[in-house]
Amino acid sequence: MNPVLKIAVQKSGRLKEKSLNLLNECGIKVRNGGKLMSTASNFPLEVFYFRDDDIPQYVAEGVADIGIVGENEYLEKAEKVDIIKRPGFSRCRLSLAVKREEEYPGLEWFEGKKIATSYPVILGKFLKEKGINAEIEEISGSVEIAPGIGLAEGIFDIVSTGSTLLANGLKEVEVVLKIEAVLIANPSLSDEKKLLLNQILFRIEATNAAKQNKYILLNTPNEKIDEIMKLLPGMRSPTVMPLADEGWSSVHSVINEDDFWGAIDQLKEKGAEGILVCPIEKMII
Repeated sequence: MNPVLKIAVQKSGRLKEKSLNLLNECGIKVRNGGKLMSTASNFPLEVFYFRDDDIPQYVAEGVADIGIVGENEYLEKAEKVDIIKRPGFSRCRLSLAVKREEEYPGLEWFEGKKIATSYPVILGKFLKEKGINAEIEEISGSVEIAPGIGLAEGIFDIVSTGSTLLANGLKEVEVVLKIEAVLIANPSLSDEKKLLLNQILFRIEATNAAKQNKYILLNTPNEKIDEIMKLLPGMRSPTVMPLADEGWSSVHSVINEDDFWGAIDQLKEKGAEGILVCPIEKMII
């Protein structure tokens, strides 16, 4: 019987959408299934939908082989699983926040205060490292309402845009940890399942590399080719092809998204014309 890799993803919310979208970008077509499990039609993969805070435990116990989960849950649960990839999405932070009207001189403000959180392990470790003696009030759900109802003076929670804090009369005062989605795995995978996992990792690398780069085509006078090539090194070197107009060539290359606008300005200064920039669907390095 051929092995099937089992992946756990969050059962609802944006992380579920991003996880399934990642599989789709990797060419893995997941059939619509029940509330608990779906299967892929073109890859030996089963997708299980769990609560995010259960995923580390289920991967550690072998219910699932791998899982995509927020780094906050990975750290909080401290299960025996390995982080094998950071897919590059769902970036946010774990922060301390207090009422907006509070004067906040620094971390010492929390000395002797009560802090509400769903992440007592992470918060406890941070406070211990900083030498702050504060009471941790563990709650689930809407942590941000705790100061307003008198349950705590401050909160420790996930912050993305900060709009939820603002809506509840709070302000972010300390960024404790920057986090993102992580791909975790059971450390005791069989060789057959490791092979399947490596295929998925290869596809993720190709997909992420494509997102970070653009394919660029331009026309340039032949006497400017050397200067143009210095601005567009490409994966190995640019492709140069002669145009029908004598003395002109077409240069094709790949450029990192972060360098894009600066390079475009320099290319125009060097005489490049007809510059086309295209997205890359997959990029095998």
